[in-house]
Amino acid sequence: MSHGHPLGIDVGGSGIKGAPVDLEAGDFTMDRYKIPTPARSTPEAVCEVIAQIVEHFDEVKADSPIGVTVPGVVQHGVVKTAANIDRAWVGCEIEKLLEDRLQHDVVVVNDADAAGVGELEFGAARDERGLVVLTTLGTGIGSAIFNEGVLVPNSELGHFELNGVDAETIAASSAKTREGLSYEQWATERLQPYYRMLEDLLWPDLIVVGGGVSRKSEKFLPLLDLRTPIVPAQLENKAGIIGAAVLATRTQVRRQQLRGATSA
Repeated sequence: MSHGHPLGIDVGGSGIKGAPVDLEAGDFTMDRYKIPTPARSTPEAVCEVIAQIVEHFDEVKADSPIGVTVPGVVQHGVVKTAANIDRAWVGCEIEKLLEDRLQHDVVVVNDADAAGVGELEFGAARDERGLVVLTTLGTGIGSAIFNEGVLVPNSELGHFELNGVDAETIAASSAKTREGLSYEQWATERLQPYYRMLEDLLWPDLIVVGGGVSRKSEKFLPLLDLRTPIVPAQLENKAGIIGAAVLATRTQVRRQQLRGATSA
């Protein structure tokens, strides 16, 4: 039987994109395929787009696990929050919905957690076995925490209180754009207190900074005065798709082992 590559799919506010992933190389096996997110991005509408992406790739075989990222907290296959997607996602049993629609093993995870796994396995945090924190600076601030290579899921470090408000409302890159801040102002007035509080709370060994703005990291990371090494992400917009594929494959293996143990 021909075995297929795992597929990673990243659900965003403007686009849903996916690609098969080579877990040896840590890269796509084919070009990423993207479809605009439906105007009303209900779970059912998004599931139909995901099905189109799955059908697009010949490398996705019957045994291919599928990892899907969403911009929200996901616990045991159920979405608990909805940031940039329709409120109908809250309480949705999304893994069951997708598995029934796709007839594949599916795992659904928070988008920042998936990006963190990608960076830990193949990017800026590779071989780092201490406490690693990844933050994504975008519309909000996403986060992922790893201890000795193990993901602590659904951290919401963009939402702790900073200067009396939700941190991401003043420290995300969207705040820089909205308020017309220079890189220096953003780094010294917003990011510095944010990352100082983060390191005082968690004492990480490494902080990785992702999000689109990380491509210009030389404009702001050197301005930060922290005791923790802080580095830009390396995989850029590939991280979430790759991380989702990694997590889907691991979950499929665990499920197969459990099924084997149950039937023995």
